[in-house]
Amino acid sequence: MPNLLNTLQLPPRWEADSALIEKWRSGAFVRRLWEGDASVWTDSDESKWVAWLDIAEQQLARPDQLIELKRDIGQAGFTDILLLGMGGSSLCPDVLSRTFGQQEGFPKLHVLDSTDPAQVLATERKVDLAKTLFFVSSKSGTTLEPDIMRRHFFERAGAVLGGAPGAHFIAVTDPGSELESIADRDGYRKILYGLKEIGGRYSALSNFGMAPAAAAGLDALDFLKRAQQMAEACKKDDPAENPGASLGLLLGGYANAGKNKLTLVVSKELESLGAWLEQLVAESTGKLGKAIIPVDMESLGAPEVYGADRVFVQIGLGADRPSDRALQTLEQAGHPVVRIQCLEAANLGQEFFRWEFATAVAGSVMGINPFNQPDVEASKIASRKLTEEFEKTKSLPAEAPFFENDGVKLFADKSYAATLAQAADTPTLVGYLRAHLDQIGANDYVALLGYIEMNDAHEQALQAVRMKIRDAKKTATCLGFGPRFLHSTGQAYKGGPNQGVVVQITCDDANDVAVPGRDYSFGIVKAAQARGDFTVLEERKRRALRVHLSDVEAGLKRLAAAIGQALV
Repeated sequence: MPNLLNTLQLPPRWEADSALIEKWRSGAFVRRLWEGDASVWTDSDESKWVAWLDIAEQQLARPDQLIELKRDIGQAGFTDILLLGMGGSSLCPDVLSRTFGQQEGFPKLHVLDSTDPAQVLATERKVDLAKTLFFVSSKSGTTLEPDIMRRHFFERAGAVLGGAPGAHFIAVTDPGSELESIADRDGYRKILYGLKEIGGRYSALSNFGMAPAAAAGLDALDFLKRAQQMAEACKKDDPAENPGASLGLLLGGYANAGKNKLTLVVSKELESLGAWLEQLVAESTGKLGKAIIPVDMESLGAPEVYGADRVFVQIGLGADRPSDRALQTLEQAGHPVVRIQCLEAANLGQEFFRWEFATAVAGSVMGINPFNQPDVEASKIASRKLTEEFEKTKSLPAEAPFFENDGVKLFADKSYAATLAQAADTPTLVGYLRAHLDQIGANDYVALLGYIEMNDAHEQALQAVRMKIRDAKKTATCLGFGPRFLHSTGQAYKGGPNQGVVVQITCDDANDVAVPGRDYSFGIVKAAQARGDFTVLEERKRRALRVHLSDVEAGLKRLAAAIGQALV
């Protein structure tokens, strides 16, 4: 295979560039990183989490597993694959599914990473349960969402098949996990293993990404060979010549200088890569009051709608250079622009590795551990308390909105509700939203976090809202769907700098779905996750407003109109 690396063009250097590169060059930082030297970062437990560095090489050294999996599934007669997972277990397969589509002679790959009952039901309608292969992907095997999704689809598949459906299930998990025991008990078709020494968001080239790829008919070995070419390039000692280190030094240096809004501009064919990058970058860097905040799917505007906190990264495919003219204009206005060209879609694995390496380097520059996620666990604990309480009392704790009108309720902690009441020009939905959005300051960002079904209509509605906010307030905007973002950007929103102005959106569920073997439902789990998430945001003194809609479709229209009025 010819060694054809995706290209990288960095912008003119920032002031600290020469000193930072020289520090890494003279201190042999690249070599030490590859050796897993924890002193490259915070000298804590980082050495335990660097097995991702040579995972492509390890996978290629034992190709039989992926070859056999592809052969088995290609001959088994399945029409669909449904992967049940969250975060690092789901985002890479989702990128591969959306980028490469269905391969001839192989089942179509779908991904479910939500507890929203409407989304669970909509996903179920997309597949033929009698001819579907289910991947249950969870490193620990105890993550709440994959567990309840597994319970639901194991029961549904069993009902359709008229017997034990274990032959329709594959587990991807770490050795010794609870999921391994469940899969063995229930007679799963296969149990495939990850490595405990690889964190979820660095697991794209492990079995968590490559096993679903092989089952769906992709050439996983070719994908890994191409990724390994980037890994070899990232061993170059000189950071200025290293395609991962140079990007990471740039991003980390800019973040330290206040340019921490990483704005992604991606070719249409690769646009799902942005969601994978969001998790990798935000969850790795968003802690100890620091963060690189990824801004994905925010259409480009004129230079005057941006503050001084942006770094733009163009990721093109083949000859396509997305929004190149607009980026040239932004570059001329003084904004840094990084240009990456993915030579062909099969080279996507190179970007998985480059960005993993760059993120690890940026973490070193920022003085944080890029492999932990302390604030994700805080949200899980808060959510778990609520679900446990529901199982005891059969209800979630009572709560009272500080505003309610025409199917919309507003919630905030007492202190912030008082702040909004004092600032609002009128005690109306528009007045409170205006007061909330007026909290936006320089270098802040707005996060729209929707605990609603992730579908095209809802995404388009919220995309339109975020663009109105960006243009009116000249601030970065982020859009996430819960609980998906809890395993992704949620770490940065809680553990990063207090720059976020959050609008959390929840709704009543028209149709709920029971969880087999549990007293709670998918809707109760989603509600507990939203409230647990909001509780942690309140504890961290974030500027957070929760908007609850009794009817999601009508409520989104009313919310969009009210935000439009609030911005005038």
